[in-house]
Amino acid sequence: MECPHLSSSVCIAPDSAKFPNGSPSSWCCSVCRSNKSPWVCLTCSSVHCGRYVNGHAKKHYEDAQIPLPNHKRSEKQEKAQHTVCMDCSSYSTYCYRCDDFVVNDTKLGLVQKVREHLQNLENSAFTADRHRKRKLLENSSLNSKLLKVNGSTTAICATGLRNLGNTCFMNAILQSLSNIEQFCCYFKELPAVELRNGKTAGRRTYHTRSQGDSNVSLVEEFRKTLCALWQGSQTAFSPESLFYVVWKIMPNFRGYQQQDAHEFMRYLLDHLHLELQGGFNGVSRSAILQENSTLSANNKCCINGASTVVTAIFGGILQNEVNCLICGTESRKFDPFLDLSLDIPSQFRSKRSKNQESGPVCSLRDCLRSFTDLEELDETELYMCHKCKKKQKSTKKFWIQKLPKVLCLHLKRFHWTAYLRNKVDTYVEFPLRGLDMKCYLLEPENSGPESCLYDLAAVVVHHGSGVGSGHYTAYAAHEGRWFHFNDSTVTVTDEDTVGKAKAYILFYVERQARAGSDKL
Repeated sequence: MECPHLSSSVCIAPDSAKFPNGSPSSWCCSVCRSNKSPWVCLTCSSVHCGRYVNGHAKKHYEDAQIPLPNHKRSEKQEKAQHTVCMDCSSYSTYCYRCDDFVVNDTKLGLVQKVREHLQNLENSAFTADRHRKRKLLENSSLNSKLLKVNGSTTAICATGLRNLGNTCFMNAILQSLSNIEQFCCYFKELPAVELRNGKTAGRRTYHTRSQGDSNVSLVEEFRKTLCALWQGSQTAFSPESLFYVVWKIMPNFRGYQQQDAHEFMRYLLDHLHLELQGGFNGVSRSAILQENSTLSANNKCCINGASTVVTAIFGGILQNEVNCLICGTESRKFDPFLDLSLDIPSQFRSKRSKNQESGPVCSLRDCLRSFTDLEELDETELYMCHKCKKKQKSTKKFWIQKLPKVLCLHLKRFHWTAYLRNKVDTYVEFPLRGLDMKCYLLEPENSGPESCLYDLAAVVVHHGSGVGSGHYTAYAAHEGRWFHFNDSTVTVTDEDTVGKAKAYILFYVERQARAGSDKL
């Protein structure tokens, strides 16, 4: 939005010596000393944390509006309102009086000059840090951001995602999707789109809460976020613009309470699919569909219309077989899916760890078998038999008619009771490579020996006791190494640690045909 308060609030010199030392994205709040989400006041250059942390930046503005007792404000103090501040990570500008992000500038262009100065400080700090790491390499004294691979030392290039206020559910899904190569590359190769024109053309686009739904693009913000990851230019990226778009088009996720990561993933994929079908931000529908067709010429897993990269990669087909127990009539239905939700069999629900001695360990194969086994429907799910002309007892069985390129498996860990939603904390053993899905296929004889094998790409884990609380993290494989993504913190881990995780969502990638493999 065009802010009318810039002339009275932007008072600092662009190269002010009052700025703290070091990288702007790591500056600490002058009140609580937190280095998460630092914002600098463009009136006095003081640094405070954002509203998603402890809200001291907003409190700084509110305190400035209260006149001190027995003190008469000078004309200069009266004009300076401390209303405008700048995010030290994304360099977006926010006005507290307008309660929105700002796209305009002062007549002298002071906002852009401050932005460029902060970017220069960040680049200088990054360069200095790179020199420091090089010196550490020379002295063989490596810190936690350096890793030894095949005898050579390399720097970790992974980028974390800042928590904007209980947004770990979103961060875990984004990090997982960013490590599914074919899916991620498609979005990163899409052309960048600028939403502005006229006098603001060429400036960076900042989505605001006052813009209409037609002015935001989930595909574009998703693309920007994926491009920011794995560049190695920063330790953490703040996905604020994407989060604001999520608020606009997914009302269920407005606010800062904890959300279900699986529910968010489904909403995200569904909305990406719908937006890609209709074109976005000036990119024609025909151009997108033409590009989609190169990915999925034979793809028939269309959900709500034409195929897109979402259905081409995650889309599979289930056959649902229902048999009437009275007359034997068989009904078959084909349903497209983007993921499979698997129950954890009840006999394993008391087993909470891999090393617990009481009984066998639940495996992913047990969950898949429970999903595809013949099941007699209970009284609340009576089948309407067209031959009997009434609801009858029946059996149901699922077959997989077509496997997707990326198999997403959701373990149903949350169950509603009479009063609350409980978590099933059972450990489920899962393979890191060689998951064989052939025995669950409708026509396994038509599949090649390697076409049903999957290797693990990412795992989302929920830590805690309930869906409305706890914390989400993700493990993902990238270029032969496993990483643990915990919001802004990224660490290298090993296969043993990944295998011990209590998985909530598993992403398996179809193995390319090659000789020799271990099967589940």
